[in-house]
Amino acid sequence: MSNYKKGSRKRFARELKEFRRWLAPGLGVKRWMFLLLGGITLLGVGLGILLLDLYRTDSTNTTLLTILSYASLRFLPRVVRVMIFGGLGIGMIVSGIWNLNRSLMLPFVRHDRSLVDELANYRRRERGPRIVTIGGGHGLATLLRGLKIYTRNLTAVVTVADDGGSSGRLRESYGILPPGDIRNCLAALSNDERMLTQLFQYRFSGEGGLDGHSFGNLFITALAEITGSFEGAIAESGKVLSVSGRVLPSTLHDVKLVADMQVPNSLNQVRVEGESRIPKIAGRVSRVWLEPNDASAYPPVIKAMLNADMIVVGPGSLYTSLLPNLLVHDLLGAIQASRAVKVYVSNIATQTGETDLLVSCHDHVRVLEEHVGERLFDVVLCNNDYGGELNLDSRWVRADEKTMDDPRVLCRDLVDDRHPWRHDSSKLAATLIEILDEYTGPLI
Repeated sequence: MSNYKKGSRKRFARELKEFRRWLAPGLGVKRWMFLLLGGITLLGVGLGILLLDLYRTDSTNTTLLTILSYASLRFLPRVVRVMIFGGLGIGMIVSGIWNLNRSLMLPFVRHDRSLVDELANYRRRERGPRIVTIGGGHGLATLLRGLKIYTRNLTAVVTVADDGGSSGRLRESYGILPPGDIRNCLAALSNDERMLTQLFQYRFSGEGGLDGHSFGNLFITALAEITGSFEGAIAESGKVLSVSGRVLPSTLHDVKLVADMQVPNSLNQVRVEGESRIPKIAGRVSRVWLEPNDASAYPPVIKAMLNADMIVVGPGSLYTSLLPNLLVHDLLGAIQASRAVKVYVSNIATQTGETDLLVSCHDHVRVLEEHVGERLFDVVLCNNDYGGELNLDSRWVRADEKTMDDPRVLCRDLVDDRHPWRHDSSKLAATLIEILDEYTGPLI
């Protein structure tokens, strides 16, 4: 019996503690509770006036007066009656609000979290910093997966120069912008990366026209046909996946990435057209550009840049994911004009066929800023944990002496312990929020 009483007390204390959390600042609940309480109070006043009127007009009806007397507990002192009716009223209001909320929100709350936890987390992220991330590929998806824990005000700006794989085939067949990198970012920003996200990332195999296509790419392509626009398809896909933020293409123009490359055993440079072909050519990339080179940025991207608290470039493929965004002139101009903290996240390891010779963080920053023509970043974030084992054809991108001479450089352990050539999403996001707090003060 004593154990049962102890368990009951613990449950009551836990429920009382959870109820007090509903009154915490920032949840947006108290205002509606007080409004509801005010409405019920006015209703009670109206009912009281009605009863007084019955007392006065039907004073000869002893039966009615007797019923009203007992119903209003007039045989008790007035203070006791106030406490009884007030306590019952408050209890009924609280119980009604509590159970109504649970009934309405039950389909939308995960079973391993309480309703107040979900609401508190949503409100906290809703007030989070405005962060714009720029890149493409798996690096950008990793970054978004970490940042969505801190804020819903995320904008992922994604390159549309991809012309390989499923995206390239759909681009050629249907004339739409490549959906692959956008699909990865939408999946990373999903609030629930379970079955629906797995379906979005599912890739068909076997013989036939579907071989190699991902379901998400086909889904976005179908939505582009239905909505009549690629940007509309992205927006609708975001609603389906319930994303924390938004994903935007850097430009709506059909751009192609072109590179001049210095090949081994030759004094002449080779011109390579197409993002997917650049890593396959043996040699060193001299420079890259877009054709047409006057493609304008997608207007919502410009607005996001100018309103941002932080702009993050990287991680991602240097020549084929990051630079195709920065080479959109309007977009670059918006970065330069923005008052946001501008951070470059250097890759952890070299990428075969693309950055084999760029073995320091300094090399990566130099290539980026030579292409854009100026010193662009406020902070350069580098990894300094080289303890894991990389693939045979990769090397660490190290913070060497030249790197450390740059006052903008900040070194942290950013490695994913299971895949040392990749960033750990939690470590990376926490470091970026730390940088933002240092520059602007806490925003979350």
